[in-house]
Amino acid sequence: MLKNSKFGLDFGTSNSLIYSDSKGILINEPSVVALSINDKTILSVGEEAKEMIGKTPEGIISKKPIKGGAIANYKVSESMIKYFFSKISKFNMRTQVVASISSGLTSVEKRAIYEAIMNSGIKKIYLVPEALLSAIGANLPIGTSSGNMVINIGGGTAELAVISLNGVVVSESIRVGGDSINEAIISYLRKHHGLIIGDQTAEMVKLEIGSALPLTTPLEIEIRGRDTITGMPRSLTVNTNITVEAIKAPLGNIIQATRSILEKTPPELSSDIIDRGILLTGGTALLRNIDILLTRAIGIPAYIADEPLLTTVKGASEALKYIDLLSKNIKNF
Repeated sequence: MLKNSKFGLDFGTSNSLIYSDSKGILINEPSVVALSINDKTILSVGEEAKEMIGKTPEGIISKKPIKGGAIANYKVSESMIKYFFSKISKFNMRTQVVASISSGLTSVEKRAIYEAIMNSGIKKIYLVPEALLSAIGANLPIGTSSGNMVINIGGGTAELAVISLNGVVVSESIRVGGDSINEAIISYLRKHHGLIIGDQTAEMVKLEIGSALPLTTPLEIEIRGRDTITGMPRSLTVNTNITVEAIKAPLGNIIQATRSILEKTPPELSSDIIDRGILLTGGTALLRNIDILLTRAIGIPAYIADEPLLTTVKGASEALKYIDLLSKNIKNF
């Protein structure tokens, strides 16, 4: 058990991460819980629970308790957080946690996240906007008067913000992310190819051959699902350019939100963003060519953080060193 008393927490729709400056990544597991329907007993959490999605027998359900960056099931979320922290540390009165939150959450939704963490045994909690923590984790010069733009695309939301002088100048949160892309792939294959697939298969398609733009030499993968007409199992070979067509809508929503943010940005900061570019973080930033798509659509260079999956949680841990400077962006209860 660690005696460290300072942690960064990225409690995401798809994955939950806990980071310590002294030890690095302590937890990086899917935000999934498997539980008994009858008595609500938790059977497994994280990677093991994710493997059960779509495969559970009667009486067991495997679910994500976080939807669109907000808690959809309070008790299950609380148990999941408690489980993750119990694996790494014994708390004391000095234990502090900075947790990322979506800027689009209501006060009630933020309060739910705060209490879920508090009921895990932690008493000193700072809730900080996800995009701001991503900027810190990517070592952007947020303390200066220059403008920095960040787009964090996670599993449930895309968090967009322009940051200057240690604060968020303008921001927007849309419920579009990796899950939306999976759903778009599922819908497209059902409608245009008569094949029903599950979320796990859609995720595999996205990761292995997915792209925001067509490839000269498309990648291919064979998938299996159920035929919409016969109801029988069937195989289908899909290629990258099919996924490009399938995910146009969710990516279009991110492009539109980016334009909306830039239209609200003060002119003095807009010129900085043109010079500095737009930082992309979050798991969906790993989608092939998403940076090129945004650059072409917006006309401003977009670039991907060195470790887009870890940028936010690293920023959360780092933020504890500068918590006073970030006070105007912190939500406490």
